[in-house]
Amino acid sequence: YGLTDGNAWEVERLDVQYPVRLFGHVREFQDPDGNTLYAWEGGEVVMAQAYDTPIPGYGTYNTNNMRLWSSKPSHEFNLASFNAGNYYGAVEAKERCESITSVLYPNDATEEGKRLRLKQQYFFVSATLQDIYRRFKKNVGRGSTTMKNMPDKVAIQLNDTHPAIGVPEFMRLLLDEELLCWEDAWNITKNVFSYTNHTIMTEAMEKWPVPMLSELLPRHAEIIFEINHRFLESVRKKWPGDEQKVRRMSIVEESEPKMFRMANLAVIGSHTVNGVAEMHTNLVKTILFADFC
Repeated sequence: YGLTDGNAWEVERLDVQYPVRLFGHVREFQDPDGNTLYAWEGGEVVMAQAYDTPIPGYGTYNTNNMRLWSSKPSHEFNLASFNAGNYYGAVEAKERCESITSVLYPNDATEEGKRLRLKQQYFFVSATLQDIYRRFKKNVGRGSTTMKNMPDKVAIQLNDTHPAIGVPEFMRLLLDEELLCWEDAWNITKNVFSYTNHTIMTEAMEKWPVPMLSELLPRHAEIIFEINHRFLESVRKKWPGDEQKVRRMSIVEESEPKMFRMANLAVIGSHTVNGVAEMHTNLVKTILFADFC
């Protein structure tokens, strides 16, 4: 309701839009050199449109930019559905897309609420990372050598686990779009991300059901499993025979259904982890992430 009469300080950027894919499937194929590549295809595409708010500094000529996102359908109106007499179906996709950014943090007590919240988190993360990625390539360049310099120019802060899906999304961009090898992509990702934990209450540590995330974001589920596999190999090497530690540190919780522990993913995918104060950081080190510490 606050936007009924518009926002005088906000600039609608019709020229800045990014596609955000949901659902679909992953196609595996070989390049001419025999390397295995992956393409995420099908599903539903939502457009993320930018809205910019200038943030002027005090006593300076510098002005920063706060970029927010609104979800738009990739096709405004389904004329075929309308002509077939399915009037509600003609605008259904539009309403479904726009619901993603209608209310921040929808109630996740229901399965549908959980799904909408995951869609929302991924939508904001994907749009922002695509924007960072585009601007880096525009200003610095592209290619595997240039991309390795990304941590010198780009820093991404994970405030709690809500944006933790950014770790596999960043890997997806480097692996599938830039065609980097896993080792290079992981090294860049880990040196770009840092994670601040805001509460040590376990109920605040987000977990997503593996079946739900795998359906909604199939490529990201594959990448998370691979991150976990490689990480647990290093854990077993360091503490051979300690399977209890392996279970505690795994991103995948062996419950029914299996769950992705987003806090573990955030820790593993970051170069620095902290709390919001020294006392909090000490609790994070001794209680919450003692195994990782």
